[in-house]
Amino acid sequence: MLRKYPITNCNDNTSANGLVAGGELIGYLERVLILTFTLVGSYAAVGFVLAAKSIFRFGELSKSGDRSMTEYVLIGSLLSMVITIVVGTLVSLALGVKIK
Repeated sequence: MLRKYPITNCNDNTSANGLVAGGELIGYLERVLILTFTLVGSYAAVGFVLAAKSIFRFGELSKSGDRSMTEYVLIGSLLSMVITIVVGTLVSLALGVKIK
């Protein structure tokens, strides 16, 4: 299992990096969107979600001086998306949805 990085300097529900559980919530929402788009066969929309995430993450990760944190985020994001797409595809096949 990958190590989770703690948020530091946290006095309330926000920090310099954003909401405490913001990244986790965004991850859940991304997986729901990708799974939904995969189940309905809208792979272009999956590509849109991936592109949008890449655009938003690029600035954040390019400013980060911590290479291991950047790699951690990228590996985790890609692994999460690949697993979600595979699960969605398998469920679609099990339900008899034609893949376009």
